[in-house]
Amino acid sequence: MPVLVEELVACLNIRPDGIYVDGTFGSGGHAKAVLERLGPKGTLIACDRDPQAAGCHHADFAEVGALLKREGYARADGIYVDLGLSSMQLAEAGRGFSFMKEGPLDMRMDTTKGETLKQKLSRTNEWELANILQTYGEERSAKKIARVIMEKKKKGKLETTRDLAEAVLEVSPQKSGPWRIHPATRTFQALRIWVNEELENLQQFLSQAPHLLNAGGRLCVIAYHSLEDRMVKRAFRRLAKEEEGFALITKKPIRPSPAEIQRNPRARSARLRCLTKN
Repeated sequence: MPVLVEELVACLNIRPDGIYVDGTFGSGGHAKAVLERLGPKGTLIACDRDPQAAGCHHADFAEVGALLKREGYARADGIYVDLGLSSMQLAEAGRGFSFMKEGPLDMRMDTTKGETLKQKLSRTNEWELANILQTYGEERSAKKIARVIMEKKKKGKLETTRDLAEAVLEVSPQKSGPWRIHPATRTFQALRIWVNEELENLQQFLSQAPHLLNAGGRLCVIAYHSLEDRMVKRAFRRLAKEEEGFALITKKPIRPSPAEIQRNPRARSARLRCLTKN
């Protein structure tokens, strides 16, 4: 289920004849809303690093400049990305993203390249793993969780996502309550970011996407993780302050309404920021 759809469309200020880039097509929820507002002369270029995302280019959003060039355009009137996992990625146990379903220790967004989580864990140590969990997941029990994970790995008891989730539960038992997040949430999030080099890709995207906008064009990012949102906030503020022609559309991030969170609890941490090039 796409998050902050109406808010994203409003921020993009879509021109019927404009050129737009969807860098994280997923199941096409945001793209559908954009297409509904484009006229016959409008263009939407969509990509996703996940090869299973049908109907779009197989490319990372960090390659937005090269993608535009391949399609015959120098710039766009709007570029947007949603940095969260799609529902189809979570739903497929074989991708290894969900702690609710048993699957392999994979977690790659692009299954055609790169190392799986299992392969990366085979080359790391307890100290490095704790640092990953603390840095990317802001996990308070990072050291304890890392120790349990590595102990299970040495004993050959870390083969599936269920094994991984159970390792976390040994340190942080699940508490009751409808709004309690699963104790493994931050660990899975941190490991996914690590496997896919998500912060590096985001930095590359932020360094080039603003300069690919036409006059009046807008760049929108929906982030779910505080590290990602902080990177977006700092990049946008720096451009608005230091480079002529850029301005913030959102002084503070746009958050989902209580009604949207009730419909889709996964939206609760979403934050939308928008920058324009005048």
